[in-house]
Amino acid sequence: MCGNSMSVPLPAIIPAARKATAAVIFLHGLGDTGHGWAEAFAGIRTPHVKYICPHAPIKPVTLNMGMSMPSWFDIIGLQTDAEEDEAGIKQASENIKALIDQEVKNGIPSHRIVLGGFSQGGALSLYTALTTQQKLGGVVALSCWLPLRNSFPQASRNSANNEMHVLQCHGEADPLVPVMFGCLTVEKLKTLCNPSNIIFKTYPRMPHSACPEEMMDIKQFIEKQLPPI
Repeated sequence: MCGNSMSVPLPAIIPAARKATAAVIFLHGLGDTGHGWAEAFAGIRTPHVKYICPHAPIKPVTLNMGMSMPSWFDIIGLQTDAEEDEAGIKQASENIKALIDQEVKNGIPSHRIVLGGFSQGGALSLYTALTTQQKLGGVVALSCWLPLRNSFPQASRNSANNEMHVLQCHGEADPLVPVMFGCLTVEKLKTLCNPSNIIFKTYPRMPHSACPEEMMDIKQFIEKQLPPI
């Protein structure tokens, strides 16, 4: 799955309660693993949906003084004008596209797959959805931003997802990725996709985390985008 790190463990998976006809691939945030999010999805699961929560490889992170931790790509800074790890973001995106291809081989068409993530994982899910030729069932982007935003719209000219449905959520009390990043990202997305397909929800007093109300919004979005067949 991750070409440069064979030591990455297999994803945490919540299997469908009956035959899987759809899937959610969800990418965790910096320094985390897929296990916590797999547990969270187990609490809002839909019977025909399989939930796949991969683990990022361990790599040094400039933002955290070069300490090694699970990270999809390097983060140099969190300011809007910070330098970005372009090569790392693109490589990570290719790894996620390969994961989507694997599910397609397993019998779930890409338009029955919702891609999502939290924070760094959400950023990667947005970038991947906007640059892939795989038509997706939707994107769930939590407490995040659009990486390499100045490469768009050119980067998305071959994308199959100009009409994709996006649920973007952000805590209004987020001290790490301020809600303004979410607002700017939504405005950018509306220039790249059909604006009427983009939902932006904010949650008062929610910091850089999730909350029950948000999880119910995610459940409803997934059930709408991935209905039983």
